[in-house]
Amino acid sequence: MATKAAVKKKVAVEVESKATVLTDVKAYAHKVWLAGLGAYVKAGQEGAGYFKELVKAGEGVEKQGKKLVTEQVDAANSQISSQLESVKSSVFGVKEKVEVQLDKVEKAFDNRVASALNRLGIPSKQDVEALSAKLDELNALLERVARTQ
Repeated sequence: MATKAAVKKKVAVEVESKATVLTDVKAYAHKVWLAGLGAYVKAGQEGAGYFKELVKAGEGVEKQGKKLVTEQVDAANSQISSQLESVKSSVFGVKEKVEVQLDKVEKAFDNRVASALNRLGIPSKQDVEALSAKLDELNALLERVARTQ
């Protein structure tokens, strides 16, 4: 159980660190937006030529920002996916081990119950089946004997 909690904690820490990066990217993008607004005001004052230059520069920054955000999101999703697969495989392994142990416990319980019933003189299922088979043979033999007489 401790490993499960440790894995959950590790995933949570990584998700938090990725969230911090995304928050930083959002803050940077907001600053770029504000700079764009400031540039727009200044462009209105200084002329259309300057405005066109700023638009081009803004487009370049926007592309870089989107690319950076996309890369960060993809990296975060990749790490989350790999951690999730790791957790799933760990859970699967633990589940298999638990099932094996439960099978062992069940077999041991069955053996002990059968042993206790045998000590009390209560026949097992195999004993009853063997006796039933012998009775069937005897019945068949009796029928043959009855026909011959």
